[in-house]
Amino acid sequence: MTTTAPVPAPVPPPAPVPEPPPALDLPAPYGRCPFDPPPAYTAAARDAAVTRALLPGGARCWLVTGHEEVRAVLSDPRFSADARTPGFPFLSAGQRELATAKPSFIRMDDPEHARLRRMVTKDFLVRRIEELRPAIQHIVDGAVDRMTAGRTSADLVADFALPVPSAVICLMLGVPYEDHELFQSLSRTLLDNRTSRRRAERAHAQLMDYLVGLAHRKRLRPADDILSRLVARDDLTPQETASLGFLLLVTGHESTANMAALSVLALLRDPGQAALLREDPERVRGAVEELLRHLTIIHLGLGRAATRSVEVGGVTIEAGDGVICMLSTANRDPAVFATEGGTCPSEFDVTRDARRHLAFGHGVHQCLGQTLARVELQIILVTLLRRLPGLRQAAPAEELLFHRDAIVYGLRSLPVTW
Repeated sequence: MTTTAPVPAPVPPPAPVPEPPPALDLPAPYGRCPFDPPPAYTAAARDAAVTRALLPGGARCWLVTGHEEVRAVLSDPRFSADARTPGFPFLSAGQRELATAKPSFIRMDDPEHARLRRMVTKDFLVRRIEELRPAIQHIVDGAVDRMTAGRTSADLVADFALPVPSAVICLMLGVPYEDHELFQSLSRTLLDNRTSRRRAERAHAQLMDYLVGLAHRKRLRPADDILSRLVARDDLTPQETASLGFLLLVTGHESTANMAALSVLALLRDPGQAALLREDPERVRGAVEELLRHLTIIHLGLGRAATRSVEVGGVTIEAGDGVICMLSTANRDPAVFATEGGTCPSEFDVTRDARRHLAFGHGVHQCLGQTLARVELQIILVTLLRRLPGLRQAAPAEELLFHRDAIVYGLRSLPVTW
């Protein structure tokens, strides 16, 4: 009797491997609301906390959009802040020049980062900045007086938001305020992503030359200011002194100026929120935290480069991969910022507890000047609401222009009347 072998059951074909989602082109275009991150970043954050992205020129990097994941990257020493690290992501040639030519300590890793940062930390301690409140209030009141003298309209950016933080950082550093037009112009050139490498090199050299010359004068005639204290040290080279001054001068006025003008615009567009703050000025500390969260003016994110293989958000990031941490989407993460009353993270709500925001970054590179920025914004907002109760926007929303190609986002101008 012949036995027939059983016919094996047909083997099903392997399941198709799903195609990975296409990499997101950076930088993404803005949407209709000037306060929101580009819609492509928001959509990416809904799908995954870590996403593949394409830099201009075609190089790949990772876009990190979740709050927990951004904190993880920014606090992990395996991600380098040094822009000379292989794989570090850049969005333009000008940005590369600014970050790599003669890097400041924010573009260094420890221990060098910590060594230089310690030299200026005490000037930005909470106690020291609180002592400056009367001087800052005097500067703000003077700016309001000049802006309103004999007129009922102004450009809030040119006539107020830029002069105030410029005067404050000049006071702290010991920079003559009469030179503010020079450093404001050079700062704008350096922070604009459209700036060519050659223009960035020239602007960087010009501002560094100015600061080297100023440091030399401080050595001959020291005063009670940061630059005088730096030049008196014997453990800093002239280049390091100028580099520290460069960082503090540029970031000390640009970020706060843009934040101040955007904050005023946000309050003008939401009179209910402005009324809450005007009726109870004690809310200003919480309101400033919410504005920092909601506006997050570092719209292009913070770059890092992996020096070792690291898992973040279920994704393995290999050594040599570039990473961009999107602070703006992290600050809209519903897992952190949705309120019990139902206010979603995309809404502006001065009653929200926004203290976990990442507008100043996170980890050892967290913004050195954050206390100064907070105090300036608190004084600016309370003073404007008190002294100009009739302040209102004097141009249609569609006519407002923004620094959408800049490292620090903000308004080009804000026509107002009162």
